[in-house]
Amino acid sequence: MITGTGIDIVKNERLKDWLGSEKLLERFFHPDEIAYVKEKGKSALQSLAARFAAKEAFAKALGTGFKDFSLKEICVKNSTTGKPELFVYGNALEAKNRNGADKIHLSLSHESEYTIAMVILEKTGD
Repeated sequence: MITGTGIDIVKNERLKDWLGSEKLLERFFHPDEIAYVKEKGKSALQSLAARFAAKEAFAKALGTGFKDFSLKEICVKNSTTGKPELFVYGNALEAKNRNGADKIHLSLSHESEYTIAMVILEKTGD
């Protein structure tokens, strides 16, 4: 059963200054995301925007926004095959559990100017 859906779009240029600000990166992104983005070279901006859009889409899927948890408690990682996956920790994990979801589906797409993320929360158990 689907317990929530969320979608977000980001204009990549909006986050350009964030790449040069350790303070902003550490405020909004999980350490694993920061390390990943720094390794991306020319595609770093799109990778950063994708991760930010995923966080926003997750909050929308919950239907609560970022109430009682921080953005850096949400982390986008890529599987060995390149598939993006969303992991939540701390208070964000508690929010997901309150929602009833036990599975998070994430889809990301980006073009030169825009990045979009979609999150579906699903309860797979009884």
